[in-house]
This record gives sequence, C-alpha cells and structure tokens, in this order.
Amino acid sequence: MSSITRADASTLPLPSGTLTFLLTDIEGSTRLWQVASDAMQAALARHDLILRQGITTHGGHVFKTAGDAFFAAFTTPWLALDAALAIQQALQAEEWPPLTPIRVRMALHSGAAELRDGDYFGQPLNQAARLLSAGHGGQTLVSSATCELCNDRLPAGAVLKSLGEHLLKDIARRQTIYELGHPSLPNEFAPLRTLLAPLDTRAPSIAVLPFVNRSHDEEDEYFSDGLADELLNVLAKIRGLRVAARSSSFTFKGKGATVDEVGRALNVATVLEGSVRKAGNRMRISVQLVKVADGYHLWSETYDRTLDDIFAVQDDIAQSVVAELRTALFGESGAKAEQHASAQVAAAARGRTTDHEAYRLFLQGRHFLGRRTLVDSARGIGYLKQALQIDPEFALAWAQLGRAYVTEADTGWVPVVEGVARGRDAVVRALQLEPALAEGHAWMSWIRMYYDWDWHAAEASLQQAQLLAPGNPDVLLPAGAMALTLGRIDDAIELFRQVVAHDPLRASGYSNLGMALNAGDRLVESESAYRKAVELGPQREDLRANLALNLLAQGRVDEALAEALREPHESIRFWAIAIIEHAAGHFTESNVALQKVIAKSQGANAYQVAEVYAARGEIDVAFQWLERAYAQRDGGLAEIKTNRLFRSLHTDLRWRDFMCKMRLAD
Repeated sequence: MSSITRADASTLPLPSGTLTFLLTDIEGSTRLWQVASDAMQAALARHDLILRQGITTHGGHVFKTAGDAFFAAFTTPWLALDAALAIQQALQAEEWPPLTPIRVRMALHSGAAELRDGDYFGQPLNQAARLLSAGHGGQTLVSSATCELCNDRLPAGAVLKSLGEHLLKDIARRQTIYELGHPSLPNEFAPLRTLLAPLDTRAPSIAVLPFVNRSHDEEDEYFSDGLADELLNVLAKIRGLRVAARSSSFTFKGKGATVDEVGRALNVATVLEGSVRKAGNRMRISVQLVKVADGYHLWSETYDRTLDDIFAVQDDIAQSVVAELRTALFGESGAKAEQHASAQVAAAARGRTTDHEAYRLFLQGRHFLGRRTLVDSARGIGYLKQALQIDPEFALAWAQLGRAYVTEADTGWVPVVEGVARGRDAVVRALQLEPALAEGHAWMSWIRMYYDWDWHAAEASLQQAQLLAPGNPDVLLPAGAMALTLGRIDDAIELFRQVVAHDPLRASGYSNLGMALNAGDRLVESESAYRKAVELGPQREDLRANLALNLLAQGRVDEALAEALREPHESIRFWAIAIIEHAAGHFTESNVALQKVIAKSQGANAYQVAEVYAARGEIDVAFQWLERAYAQRDGGLAEIKTNRLFRSLHTDLRWRDFMCKMRLAD
C-alpha cells in the first residue's frame, strides 16, 4: 500500500511558480487494512475517484500518490480551497462500509517549490506535510500563507477559523494554523498533534527582560537580574496575564535583541525592559513597557531612590504594568484599573521580606543557585541562610532554600535522604509562614511525588499551586510529571505542551514533552521534541541519551549509537550505550558500558541499572536492581509506570507486586 506514483511530465505538464499544495491521507488506514482488507480495497477505489474528480474539476494537478495519500498542486489558491471543501463534502456524503469509515485529513499551503522530473521539492512541500501530520480525519488545515491569499474568496458558507499558534516539526517558527469550516462538515476535533499547545491570544501577555546593569561594579549584576526576576514572579501570579517564563525571557540577556524579535520569539504582545544603576545605598531604576506590534511605549518611569525603597518601587512598577494592560486590553478606566492592579499585586507579592538587606542577600543566593554547580550551590545556600538570620519569617527565602536542598540531593551532591529531609523542613516552614505561597506548594509537590511517592498528597499540593499561579510553567511542569507518573499519558502531553507554549526556549520543557510522547508510542513526535530540546540545550545532560533511545525504538540503531556517543554526561552516555549495543547484538560492548555505569556511581543509580537489564530482557536481575532502587528511595521510580524500557517486565507476576508497593497499580 506504500507504492509511489508520480505524474508523467511528458504527457501532463505541471505548473511552476507560486502554487498552493493540497496534501491528503486517510486517518488510521493501516488499521483499516488489517481489520477489513477486502472492504478497504473497494473503499479506497471510491476514495481515489472522489479525490481525483474533486482536484481536476477545480483546476488542480495530481502530481503524486503514495498509498492512500494524494499530492496536488493548484495555480489558484481559492480553487484549492474550493476543491478541499468539495472533496470533504463528497466524502462526508458517501455511505462507507461499517468496517471501513473513510476519514480524510487535508492540508493546504502556498509557496514556490522546485519542479523536477514530474515532482515538487522544497520547503513548501515540507511545511504542507508537517501541517497534514498535525490534523485529524475529516479536518482540513490551512496555513497562514494560504489563508491570506484566500480570505476574500472563500466558498459560500465557509470560514477559516484560527486554531492559534503551533510549532510544527522541523519548522523553526510558530505557525498560525487555520481550520476550514462549513455547516455541512464536522466541526469538533481533538487538539492538533503539534509540539505547542495553542495560546489564548486574547489574554494580555508580557515578557520581562533582564534589566541592564549600569553600575560600575559588575558584581551588582545579581541585583539587576534579581529585580527583573522578582517582577516577573509577581506578574506571573496575576490571573489572566500570560507571562513568558524566566528561562525563556532571560536567554536574551546581553544579546541586544529588539522588542520585535523578543515578541515574536516568545509570542507576547508587550515587553518590559529596564536598567539599574546602583551606587552604595542609592539606585536609579528606569523601566519601560513597550508594545511589540508598533514599538509604542505604553508606560515608562525612572526611580531615584534608596535601597530602603526597593519594595515600594517594585510594587509601583508591577501595579503600573498591570494597570496599563488592563486599560489597554479591557478598556477599564484609569482609577478602576489601578485599584484592581493594586489588589492583584499585593496578593501576588505574598511571602517576601520587608528588610532590604535580607532581600539583597536573597537575590544573591538565588543568583548563585541559578548556576547549578556544586560550589555555586553552596554559596547560594549560604546567602539564603544569612537572609533568614536577618528575617526568619521570610517565606520565599525558606521556599528557595528548600528547593536548593532538594536540588543538591537530586544531583548527588549530598545523600538523598539527608538532602530531601532538609528540603522538606524548609518548604514546610515556608508554608507555615505563608500558606498561600505558590512556590512552596509547587516544591512540596516535587518532594511528595519523587521522594515520598505519596501521589494523593502530591496532587493536593499541585492543585493548590495551580490555583495560586495558573499558567505558571514551574507549576505546569510538575503537574505534567504527576500525570505521567499515574499513567495519564494524554493529560501529561497536553500539560507539557502548555509548558513549552509558555516557555518556548526551555530545553527541559521539550525534554519532558518528548518523554510523554515516547511513553504514548508517538515516536516521531517524540523525536521532534527531543531534537528541539537538544537544540536549546546541547550540553544539558541526558537529552542526547534520551533522543538516542527514541531512535533505537524506531529501529535506527546506527543513528542511535552516534547520538548516544555525543551525550556529554559520562555515566548517562554509558547507560544509553549499554542498551543500544545490546540491541545491536554487541553483547560484550554492552556489558563493558554497563559496568562503567555501575562503577561511576558505586551502585547509587540502581534505577538506571534496572532500566538497562530490563531493556536487555534480563528480568530477574532487573527486579533485583528495582528493589535496590526502592531501598535507596530513587526518585526515578516515580516514572516507572510509563517507562517503555520496563515493558519486558509487565507480564511477570512480580511487576504487579512492585506496582502495588509503589501504590501505582491500576
């Protein structure tokens, strides 16, 4: 069913120049052939006739078919749209056999492609193919390029409904995708199969860029970064305001990007930028809120104050930003907008200190923790402790300290039990001081999920965090992890898509999305997510190793091994190589790599060792290492239920027992 037929260029001249391409295929055709091959053969013949008639009667050219897929070119874009509508209507009206309901997905995109030997090549075809793969049976997707050409020439009763911006595989920028609608056709479809969840473009949106440090002392960088970071954190808690995450907006630090470039990359309507000049106890802070569409300054202000006034300045900036956005987008009066903004900012600023020196130490601590090295972690923790000595009721500092302790445990810098115990005590203290602290609930959910394996308590913490900071990627990420832990793969995929939509330059968001797609056997989509993660964080640990195992699952052994060899983290590199070499039949090489994994960690990474043995089909040894992982309280066990590497264990009676012990049995 996969043979390819091309048009004969000698008898059927094909058009050139800017064309509109219509690509189609049948959803679930492989399954239909398996369950009813005879009925499918008859249905396919009728399908082909409907497609050909619909294309040719509207001036189109079928230049290739592949199985049930059609590739057609039109010189007139609105005729291509007419053809797609007519074909979908004909397919909808057809009485298909019960076992072979034919549902065709379609995609239209316009551009100039290269014509060679009766076929077309180039980016327009690639984009049309990616657009097609995002759709569902019965759905017709239209690119923004085609939409612009057809908007004034739509068929009677037809509409082009925007489905928002999405990221398509191998396409660098987000694409606005439209759906062809008509009263005669179905209009309810599942979310598109794309990397990005659609964003609500009606909601006010903003990116807070790192403030420029104009002080003479470069060490004051922590203060300018921290001030912008704190404003971002406050704004992110404002309900109804979409804020680009720090991990994305701070990638523009020192790059001289224009407001337009930032807006397009982060898909926001406004950008807050500023500068800080600090000299002793004096500071000058200049900020401006800029509209991306036209560069217009919605608001700007300069503050000449002392450090004692830092909190008043922060609140004034946040309130002014929120008030301006409410006035511009909701039409609220100045007084009403300011009143709402003041109340929202006050609620969002919970948990901070009133002591400017404690606050300065807090900013320094968070600055060093962000570097994620053993030495900097120790320095960061030291600064946080100093801040808490000055103000023991500084809830945000307690939450940050708890996060730092858990990170130490997670990276192996301190024993897991010791680090997690410290982290838990700090987070508990933060929540005692401020029960409505979103950061505290988010980090408590991580502890309860990855170390306590108390799924109900973890979900309760997540619900609180989502209530307090809806749309915050740092809350959506653990929510996705929780869904994956409990086997709710589709929910996890949707949550991780929301993460990358709000935080599009964050490698870990795409990595988690890749993991969820991999768990759902959507290997091609998973590969695309992993590759995006590698692109954003080429030196981050485990990204290339996970991509390598994805390629292995697709049967691309040589590519998998090449990718594994590029993994920067030595132990993780050997872990992937051990699995791939065994799959390739190189058992000696696999054993050598596995022994290096065990030696590097002195047996402390029992979960990863169990993964290797399970992937190699060595069931008894895999269960032995799983028991060791359980005894070590290995956080990786939270991912066991949906981990593809353990599927060889699922039919063993011990698997059910282990799932019950983990409280993950169905």
